[in-house]
Amino acid sequence: MGSGTQGGHTDAVYDVIVLGAGPAGENVADRVRAAGLSCAIVESELVGGECSFWACMPSKALLRPAQALVDARRVSGAAQAVAASVDAAATLSRRNTFVEGWDDTGQADWVAGIGAELVRGHGRLDGPRRVTVARDGAAPLRLTARHAVVVATGSRAVVPKLPGVDAAGPWTSREATSAKRVPGRLAVVGGGVVGVEMATAWQALGAHVTLLVRGSGLLPQYEPFVGELVAASLADAGVDVRLGASAASVDRPAPEAPVTVTLDDGGAVVADEVLFATGRAPRTDDLGMDTVGLRPGTWLDVDESCRVAGVDDGWLYAVGDVNHRALLTHQAKYQARIAGSAIATRAAGGTADTAPWGAHAATADSAAVPQVVFTDPEVGAVGLSSRQAEEAGLRIRVVDYDLGAVAGASLYADGYRGRARMVVDEDRGLVVGVTFVGPGIGELVYSATVVVAGQVPIDRLWHAVPAYPTISEVWLRLLEAYRG
Repeated sequence: MGSGTQGGHTDAVYDVIVLGAGPAGENVADRVRAAGLSCAIVESELVGGECSFWACMPSKALLRPAQALVDARRVSGAAQAVAASVDAAATLSRRNTFVEGWDDTGQADWVAGIGAELVRGHGRLDGPRRVTVARDGAAPLRLTARHAVVVATGSRAVVPKLPGVDAAGPWTSREATSAKRVPGRLAVVGGGVVGVEMATAWQALGAHVTLLVRGSGLLPQYEPFVGELVAASLADAGVDVRLGASAASVDRPAPEAPVTVTLDDGGAVVADEVLFATGRAPRTDDLGMDTVGLRPGTWLDVDESCRVAGVDDGWLYAVGDVNHRALLTHQAKYQARIAGSAIATRAAGGTADTAPWGAHAATADSAAVPQVVFTDPEVGAVGLSSRQAEEAGLRIRVVDYDLGAVAGASLYADGYRGRARMVVDEDRGLVVGVTFVGPGIGELVYSATVVVAGQVPIDRLWHAVPAYPTISEVWLRLLEAYRG
């Protein structure tokens, strides 16, 4: 690295500059450093990003105690020993340990440990391969990249522009996962993943939750039976699930006063807090995109090696949420590994093969995206839903099976309720999509991912023998149902 001073700015040169130190940015930095390239990673908030401090980790820490209690109550012999409800104070305290009290010292030490340089401040593109970092109490830092700049700034929650919403101080996913106390009443607007997970968590912690869903069902991106089973379970737990309910305005007369959500049908919900779980937007609005010919505030279109389209010389990359391919932490890290390897290969004068299934192609973003929703019951899915497969023009066969009829599931929980679906491409003899709904199915998702991503012929799956008695025996039952 070379450095100097010019015009009140400090200059520094690196092989690679990464904007954003969340999981995607960290993984890019790790991969290029392993290849021997110098790297600076710029972060304006906490190293570790959304997942570590406001999303994956704190949300699952809030959900796990309730899930453990529910699991115990489903098994006779254990159920008799369970009398109390979830301890809210202990749960919030445990959540705090997972986010290290919102202190990123450990993650910053990790960045130093891989030999990358952490630059704290707000980074903006300033023309080709240039980044200017605004720093509190210090002169701006001007960085130049020899080979690549990687945008890994993620996404932010979107709150709809309803009358009164700004003055009401609504929760987004960040406030929902970092709140210090349990509200007596919580209104949740939105029936997607964040909405249903936070409704699950806060109801278990003692809040009276009203879930307002504009559409006709929960989790509409999944198979229809998914939303039906989750909605029924939420209602059984005490959540007031209202479908076809659209928020029209929000009113909170004073900061500590209750908040009123008025619906488009004239009805209203009064709560102590309101959470809007209504979508995400890219954090590209203040990144200097206009200095390289791109439009601020938009998702970044990338090729299979995560290189941004429309930028001369191919030096700009985008990984994670910001490219809108798959808004999931594990996919962001996967993309980061792909991009980091492509950058290193190109920096060494090689050609990064981006053909399908090539070493530098993020093909899993379209073919085999695994997802888990940590509600009760859990939801797990990989690949295409039946609707998506039909829309893609595939000739498919859909096979369903009652998970409660699997021996391992009946041992896991008394009265086990769940369902499995396998979507088969009949012309190729391949499984292109799998969906599970039921207690404890999150750990089944990787087996489905291997089947879909590995394009394992369905005839060959007969020789992948599931252990008995486990829930994974559902694979055998699905194959039996397929064979008829």
